[in-house]
Amino acid sequence: MFKNVFGSAKAYIKGGKKYPKIDGVVTFRETKAGILITAKVNGLPQLDNHCTGRFFGFHIHEGTSCTGNLNDEFANSKSHLNTTNCPHPFHIGDLPPLIENNGYAYMRVLVNKFKIKDILGKAVIIHDLPDDFTSQPSGNSGTKIACGIIV
Repeated sequence: MFKNVFGSAKAYIKGGKKYPKIDGVVTFRETKAGILITAKVNGLPQLDNHCTGRFFGFHIHEGTSCTGNLNDEFANSKSHLNTTNCPHPFHIGDLPPLIENNGYAYMRVLVNKFKIKDILGKAVIIHDLPDDFTSQPSGNSGTKIACGIIV
């Protein structure tokens, strides 16, 4: 089903000052069925509770930079990509959460909300809290802890 690849892109994810060990790559492959997104991220912060992993908000943002200020080191990534003016969680930038397992997360999902050309140059953000899929405008997913630009 995914053999016909029409275009692809990547974002290399790096953690901010508080979480410098976060490192990963997100790939986007355009197929006849939609965009196949694969995320591989290492160095995610872990909970002390051995019974659970952590969930992290994971989104494509409208900004084109992983820079910011003292209050938000990835402020220039701006808000969730939402060119269709839909409510959250139906922005084209809204993605399933990452689930940490011993500091590592792997996620693969197929979406049909955008084309590669729509996301090139945009920021991919990992947040420190899970997206609640309800709160407006962005799911109350907390601080931006890692960022990468889609190229």
